[in-house]
Amino acid sequence: MPAERCQALLASGTNAFRLGSGPGGWVERLGEDVLISHKGEAALAELLAGMTDRGGAPGWSPARIFTRYLPRKNAERVPPVLHHGDPALPSKFVVAESGVRYEIDLAAGYSHGLFLDQRLNRAKLRALKPRRVLNTFAYTCSFSVVAALAGAETVSIDLSRKSLDRGLHNLRLNGVDPAKHRFLADDALEVLPRLDAAGERFDAIILDPPTFSRGANGRRWQVEEHFEDLLGAALELALPHGSILLSTNCKALDPAVLERRARACAKSRRRSATYLHPAPPEDFPPGHGSSAIWMLLR
Repeated sequence: MPAERCQALLASGTNAFRLGSGPGGWVERLGEDVLISHKGEAALAELLAGMTDRGGAPGWSPARIFTRYLPRKNAERVPPVLHHGDPALPSKFVVAESGVRYEIDLAAGYSHGLFLDQRLNRAKLRALKPRRVLNTFAYTCSFSVVAALAGAETVSIDLSRKSLDRGLHNLRLNGVDPAKHRFLADDALEVLPRLDAAGERFDAIILDPPTFSRGANGRRWQVEEHFEDLLGAALELALPHGSILLSTNCKALDPAVLERRARACAKSRRRSATYLHPAPPEDFPPGHGSSAIWMLLR
């Protein structure tokens, strides 16, 4: 990414972003550290060699460099490893995005805690100023944080209690009183009908599911197969003129396919919407990052 764009992000209060991407992996700045995600030793060597002109600021060099192998199978995922820097420094630290604070933990697992490709979608949600937000597959609850800062009440759902606890910590990092925010460690497809039966409604819903997973009861989730089930359940909870973010890393569901399937699902539920295709962040070239569309309900 051009140095001037890096400087603009830093000036805006953002110090977590992509420094560069290529066919063999990518480089992320995370505060004062760098994480290199790579597909093999040759790609790692190339990405390391390019670090000299990817610092993001004149004279800047990372305090530490971590590397992370990108396996073909999820079961082979391992946490990042320290390549260069002081091993005594903590694995947990705070980064900022437009002034909003999020804790990163490079020892917690394969993912460090913040999906950088969702930066503009987080900004979009905050700008919507919703009153009640449902955040499914919430992970560390970054969407809930920006919604809360805009004054919303939130319900965050994720199978992992540990991830939700990190989300609660992120709220507190930003001075948010958690009293108006609920965290449900459960299967989203089971929770949504219960929320509907209880009469709960939301004017913004985040649907950013994994490509594959298994629920607590062993039920298999596959986004291509179960996409309409999830969106249909969400539409039952969405208020008129509400907004739904549809996002996925599944390569078979590009934005055009997402919209086509969303239109069919909305029609079956007798709902109508307009569809917004957000531009990806500038630091994510084509083919990198998630596919996303916004459904703006009528």
